[in-house]
Amino acid sequence: MRAAEPVQQGDALSDGVRIRYHVYGSGEETILLMPTWSLVHARHWKGQVATLARHFRVVTFDGRGNGGSDRPRGADAYRDHAFVADAIAVLEATGTRQVLACGLSRGAHYAAMLAALHPELVVGAVFIGPTAPFGPRHADRAAVDPMERRDRHDGWHKYNVHYWQDHYRDFVDFFARQMFSEPHSTKQIEDIIGWALETDGEVLADTVRGHAVTTGNRAELYRRVRCPTLAIVGDRDQISHPGVAAAIIEITGGELHTIEGGGHVPNAREPVLVNRLIKDFADRIWKKRPGRRRSMRWSQRPRRALYLSSPIGLGHARRDLAVARALRAARPELEIDWLTQHPVTAFLESQGEAVHPACRLLQNESAHIEDECGEHDLHVFQALRAMDEIMVANFMVFQEVVEERHYDLVIADESWEVDHYWHEHPELKRAPLAWLTDFVGYLPFADGGDRERELTADYNAEMIGHVERFPWVRDRALFVGSPEDIVPDRFGPDLPAIRSWTEDHFHFTGYIGGLDLAALGERAELRASLGYRDDETLCIVTVGGSGVGLPLLRRVIDAAPIARRRLPGLRVVVVTGPRIDPSRLPAAPGVDVHGYLPDLPRHLACCDLGVVQGGLTTCMELAAARRPFLYFPLAHHFEQCFHVEHRLRRYRAGRRVDYTACDPDAIADAMVEELGRAQTSVPVETDGAARAAAILGELL
Repeated sequence: MRAAEPVQQGDALSDGVRIRYHVYGSGEETILLMPTWSLVHARHWKGQVATLARHFRVVTFDGRGNGGSDRPRGADAYRDHAFVADAIAVLEATGTRQVLACGLSRGAHYAAMLAALHPELVVGAVFIGPTAPFGPRHADRAAVDPMERRDRHDGWHKYNVHYWQDHYRDFVDFFARQMFSEPHSTKQIEDIIGWALETDGEVLADTVRGHAVTTGNRAELYRRVRCPTLAIVGDRDQISHPGVAAAIIEITGGELHTIEGGGHVPNAREPVLVNRLIKDFADRIWKKRPGRRRSMRWSQRPRRALYLSSPIGLGHARRDLAVARALRAARPELEIDWLTQHPVTAFLESQGEAVHPACRLLQNESAHIEDECGEHDLHVFQALRAMDEIMVANFMVFQEVVEERHYDLVIADESWEVDHYWHEHPELKRAPLAWLTDFVGYLPFADGGDRERELTADYNAEMIGHVERFPWVRDRALFVGSPEDIVPDRFGPDLPAIRSWTEDHFHFTGYIGGLDLAALGERAELRASLGYRDDETLCIVTVGGSGVGLPLLRRVIDAAPIARRRLPGLRVVVVTGPRIDPSRLPAAPGVDVHGYLPDLPRHLACCDLGVVQGGLTTCMELAAARRPFLYFPLAHHFEQCFHVEHRLRRYRAGRRVDYTACDPDAIADAMVEELGRAQTSVPVETDGAARAAAILGELL
C-alpha cells in the first residue's frame, strides 16, 4: 500500500515516446519531482509525495527507460534534452503552468536545464545530490571510462556498459550500496535494486552514451538559471562529489544545505529533513503564510497530552484508554487529544474521547497490514519495513500537530514513526515523550535464513544506537508487562541480551488490561446480561480489530458443526471485528456471526472457550479471565509466534495451534479437548493502568 494515490495519471507523448505521469493533491502551486537516471523510476520520491501533496499539487513522471514509460533504443533517445522535453510534455498533458522543479542526481541537472531553458515555467529549483557536467569528481570515479573494454571489473570498474551486458544484477547491487553511505540503509538499498531490475543494462548503456554526446551543458547553462535555488547534499556522497552542489550554488546564488554523514539519496535516507526543506523553500517562493500557532498565558493554559495509539487492531486502544482514565483520575485537569486511525478513532469517539482533527490526514496502517497478509500468514517484520513511506507521511502529520499546539506530554503506544524520527532528528522534539510497548526486539524466522537474521539484527542495532546516543528522547520507556515476559533471546550476534537491556532502559507496568474484571460481577449474571443461557457451552471466535483473520474464521466455522455433533449444547459466536464484513463468512447451524462488538471483552470474560489469533491483547484478556482458549499465531508474525507465546507460557494460559496443520476436523478435536482440560493458569496483574499512570504523571 502506498502513502498517497494519484488523483490523475496517464501517458504524455514526447517525440513519440510514452511518458507515464502521476498527479497528486490539488491547487495551482505545483511541485514537479523530476526523474533521475533511468536506473530507477519515480517511486524514488515515495517519501516526499504524500507530505508535499497535502500542501501543494505534485507531479511526478517515470523517466524514459524505466517504470511505466517507454524504453526507446539508441543513445539519441537519452540525451539530456530528451528528458527536458519529456518534462514539457508532462506539464502540457497535466495543464501545469508553473512549477517548483526538484531533481535528484542526474535529475538535478534536468531541473537546472528546465529552469535555464524555460524560465517562464520554473519558479524555483531544488537540487538533491546533484550531478552536473562540471565541478569536482571523486578520484575513483574519474579514473573510470564506462566505454572501455576491460578484463577485470572490480569496484567502480563495474560502471561499464560492456559489463552490464552479462552482469547487470551485480552492477546494480554494487551501485545501490554506493548510493547509501549511511549505516542501517538496508531497505533503501533493496528499493533501488528492485526498481533497477525493472530495466536492463542495454537501456543504461544507451543513457550513458546519450549523456556523453550531449553538448552545451556546461557551467554557462547554470548562469541562465534566474529562479531561487536550493541544493541539498550529503558530505559523504559517494556518487557525486559534494563540491558539485557548492559549485552550482556559487553560480546560481542559491542556498546550500549540507547533511553531515549523509549519502547520495537524502530524500530516501533523510525523508523528514528533505520534506521540511522542500516545503519551507516552497512556502517562501509562494509567500505562503506560516501556520497559525495559538498562544495562552502559562498561568491559564491547561495541561495537555497528545496520546498516539497504534491502529493495528483494537488492543492498544483498550489499554490506552485504561491508562488515560487512570491518568485523568490522578490529574483531573489534564486534557488528552488522541492521534490515531480507524478503527481506533471510532472506538475512542464512542467512549467520549477527543479525537484530533488531524487523524483524517493519517495514512491507514491497518489497511497496509491487510494488504501484506496471505492466508493466515503475515511476515510482520517485512510488512513494517514496507510501511516506510506511510510512516514518513504519518510522522510529518504528527510533527505538524505538535508544532501547531503546545503539549505537555506525548504518549506513544508503539507509534514507531515518532520514536524513530525523533531519535533521527532530536532537534524536532517538542514535548516530553513516553514510549509504550509490549515487546522489545525483532526476531528472525529460521526459514528466512542468514538474510533475515542480518536484517533483524541491523534494525535492532539501529534502535539500540538511537536510545544509547540520545537517551533523553524517551523521557520514559514503559514495558507493558514484567521482566519475565521478555524473551530470553539476544538482539543479534554481538548485541545485548534483550531482557537485560530492556531492564536497564524501561519501567515495567505489569500487564495493562482494558477491562475491570472485578466490576463484572458473577459470571452467571454476566452471561445472562449478554443473552447467553446457562445450559449452553459458549465458544467465542474472534480475530481482533484488523482484517487479517478471515481464513481462520472460515476454517473455525467449518469446524463448528463437527464439534457440535460431539457437544450438542455448543454455541459458537463469531466476531469479525470492524474491518471484516460479516457477509463474507458462510452460514452454519449453531453459529452466530457478529461484526464489531464494542463490549467484546465482556463476552470473552464469560465464555467457556475462546478461539483466537495470536494477538497479545485478546489472548491476555482470556488469560486474565482465566478462560480456556486456542490461539493460532499468524505464520511469520514474530510478535505472535515468539513474544506472545513466551508470555502465555509464563501465565500457563491458552493452547497454541498450528493453522497450517489443522483441517476443520482437527480444530473441532482441539476445541473439545480444550473444553475438557483442567485450567491451571496464573493470575494476571490488575493494576497495570494505575502503575503506568503514576509513571506518566512524573512527566507532568
